[in-house]
Amino acid sequence: MTRFWWVRHGPTHAKTMVGWSDLPADLSDTVRLARLSSHLPHAPVISSDLTRTRATADAIQGARPRLPDDPDLREMHFGDWELMSFPEIEARDPELSRAYWENPGDVRPPNGESWHETQTRVSRAVARLSRYDEVIIVAHFGVILTQLALALRRTPADILAQRIDNLSVTRIELGPTDTHVPEINHIP
Repeated sequence: MTRFWWVRHGPTHAKTMVGWSDLPADLSDTVRLARLSSHLPHAPVISSDLTRTRATADAIQGARPRLPDDPDLREMHFGDWELMSFPEIEARDPELSRAYWENPGDVRPPNGESWHETQTRVSRAVARLSRYDEVIIVAHFGVILTQLALALRRTPADILAQRIDNLSVTRIELGPTDTHVPEINHIP
């Protein structure tokens, strides 16, 4: 069994769709970061290769070993919608944006990736990391949701309503025959 401690990166304060854009995280709440770090086990820490996750991982790492950044842990690729607001996306692509949110799965933004493509990419990283007993993964909202949907056997449309706050912990325990989810969106 592997215990995956999913941590969402610190806030970017962007009010747009932020996928592969390399925005920094606000890590000024050092008290909250210290509480988060003390909640986590002594286990290897890994993040996506984007600045906001790397910096968050650095802030909580402490004496834990650090694994190389993994681009398969990046947020969903929003393509042409990157850094656009919801109203801008809806004005540009009304039917496609409605389908993307109401029936996620195979629908993709122009030049971006679908839910299923993201889930497949992230699952590759999870498979590689399953050799550890425990691992802390600093990642993104959509990335965490793809794995939570698999663990809870929920559809993308159902899981999109789940909150995953910045600097929260979602723990998924994957065994050869069973899966447990003892924490979702826990704020230490």
